[in-house]
Amino acid sequence: VHLQTRDIEWENKRRERSGKELLEPLYELNHVEDLLKLRQPIAYNKETTILPGISLSFHDAGHILGSAIVRLHITDENETKTLVFSGDLGNPNSPLLRDPTLLTQADVLLLESTYGDRNHKPLEHTLDELSDTLAAADNNGGNVIIPAFSVGRTQDLIYWLGKLQRQGKLPQKQIYIDSPMAISASEIYAANTALFNVDDPEFSKTAPHGWHAWLKGLIYSQSAEESMAINRIAGGAIIIAGSGMCNGGRIRHHLKYNLWRRNAHILIVGFQAEGTLGRMLVDGNKKYIKILGAEVKVEAKIHTLGALSAHADQSQLLDWASHFKAPKPKLYLVHGEKTAALSLQSCFSRRAWPATIPKIGETISF
Repeated sequence: VHLQTRDIEWENKRRERSGKELLEPLYELNHVEDLLKLRQPIAYNKETTILPGISLSFHDAGHILGSAIVRLHITDENETKTLVFSGDLGNPNSPLLRDPTLLTQADVLLLESTYGDRNHKPLEHTLDELSDTLAAADNNGGNVIIPAFSVGRTQDLIYWLGKLQRQGKLPQKQIYIDSPMAISASEIYAANTALFNVDDPEFSKTAPHGWHAWLKGLIYSQSAEESMAINRIAGGAIIIAGSGMCNGGRIRHHLKYNLWRRNAHILIVGFQAEGTLGRMLVDGNKKYIKILGAEVKVEAKIHTLGALSAHADQSQLLDWASHFKAPKPKLYLVHGEKTAALSLQSCFSRRAWPATIPKIGETISF
């Protein structure tokens, strides 16, 4: 809500100068506060009756902290059917979270297809590219700008940067998290380390002491004034800010001040939807991009680090779904661009498991 409010304020300043009608925010803080009062937390793996004949359970999806696979048991006239919705399935290479829970029985399966048409780069290659990019930026004196989702991606980045620091591969001394939402999310992560995996004993020992104990030189930028001060840094810093697809938030300001610099490096570390500023940078087919009303020449080097995605890739989606026992559930592919869903549908077809891509407004029945 704070991000939306600031964006509306900036937009209305421009509209007021040009005599255009001012915008109203879609919702305000009091609406969010009222909504939050309706929350009822439910632990993972706990079966809870939500309506007569309908019980629900959440299972760790490994995507972000608290993300869940949803399972519904629906009983009608002494017959029980099971629906499973994968939600966003996590990448098993996540440095912090546990792998997605494996479920084995359902009558209907709704499966996400975000990365249904591709596999991530090998993690080792991605980390080598991250290390090389940081070294190159240090050698030519530029900043490293990383658009990142506030929840999940930012915390993964802190982990990997801390890991590189321990290996002597992090030359930058200042690492800014320029996002109040990401800072709040990082504090929530730090308060719930019991939900982390235990793949890295050194991190498991350090994590309870907070992120600054893991990554030296980590700086939280809370206020707008602190954020604007970062824009005066011409080189030598790592700047992590939202939004992850570059369509809003403070990252747009950092791109405006760095995208035209030949010694700057932009690291894309997450999915970029069609039509977003982040997707334009990844596609690389525009020499000039309009940001905050200004035409900015794209001179910085753009890097895409696919293995850091928090989403399961094609092979990981297929592997997770393969654990459902025969008879296989009716399969519907959701939450993906058309090309991704069609590609994943073909993969299931080759495994003799028909998959349907539902249309808007379509009704699914058992």
